[in-house]
Amino acid sequence: MVASGLSVLFCGINPGLMSAATGHHFARPGNRFWPVLHLSGFTPRLLRPDEQEELLSYGLGITNVVARPTARADELSREEYREGGRTLAEKVERLAPRRLAVVGVTAYRTAFDEPKAVIGPQERTFGATRVWVLPNPSGLNAHWTTATMAEEFARLREAARTPEV
Repeated sequence: MVASGLSVLFCGINPGLMSAATGHHFARPGNRFWPVLHLSGFTPRLLRPDEQEELLSYGLGITNVVARPTARADELSREEYREGGRTLAEKVERLAPRRLAVVGVTAYRTAFDEPKAVIGPQERTFGATRVWVLPNPSGLNAHWTTATMAEEFARLREAARTPEV
């Protein structure tokens, strides 16, 4: 679900089994991506995973670091993350979104060999694309509430609206 010139390209870790079965990103019912996207102001209403194509009309897209579906992200190898990072970098350079938002700090750290990365804007760029790391909206991520995730997503939304100087 990508296009050239997006405002934000969200990048999940990899498809879960439900996403692989349905063909929709963040499809598992307990995943908080869609509610957080709405609460943060990216979408005017709460979208369902089967409405993901509507994101393009808002200048948003979704992809993954790794294409292989798994039940849990910890089933992926370090090399899968690294190869996924290389593929993602090529995709971002080709599509040139304003921001790349990697959803999951551990995935970002592993895919791009940035072990000290934290949530928020990163120094790394891909061409003119700025990188932002967001918390993983999986229901397994108990460190972040829906409200605190929405605040971080909203910080990204504001940054994506501001032209680079």
